[in-house]
Amino acid sequence: MSKEKKESWEWLKAVVIALVLAFVIRHFLFAPVIVDGESMMPTLEHSDRMIVNKISYSFGKPDRFDIIVFHAPAGKDYIKRIIGLPGDVIEFKDDTLYVNGEAIDEPHLEELKQMSGGERITRDFQAITVPENELFVLGDNRGRSKDSRDIGTIHIDEVIGKANVVFWPISNIRVAR
Repeated sequence: MSKEKKESWEWLKAVVIALVLAFVIRHFLFAPVIVDGESMMPTLEHSDRMIVNKISYSFGKPDRFDIIVFHAPAGKDYIKRIIGLPGDVIEFKDDTLYVNGEAIDEPHLEELKQMSGGERITRDFQAITVPENELFVLGDNRGRSKDSRDIGTIHIDEVIGKANVVFWPISNIRVAR
């Protein structure tokens, strides 16, 4: 085989390997997602670009307050925060989250509470028991979020992955909490 053919063959192999790796990473490990709307403000801004870790729940279980991307009804993907885990009893009274009867602090809402000028940010609702293999999710911007209060709990199988790394815009690179 001539030197040019050998070099061409090596380049072709390198390109094929790179494409296969990109496909595997994109479809099975990590994927980009664009935040669409204001439902997660101020934690996430409209048009923030994030990385979804698709394997995070293959090795562990979802935790309360994880930010996740999931398949929602009507064929859309939503990004919300886990509030209730399977078996939890979730209730909101006087802008306070109660899980299994215990008041839970939501530090990720402090900035929104300050911006609200003392107005409630989460409307009250009666106790809801989260079914087995389901999650109760809410957007951080509770007044502008379509979430489990509207669409019901979501099945764990609908979760695409955990999303907490904002990579764009560059000036806003961070780990969202």
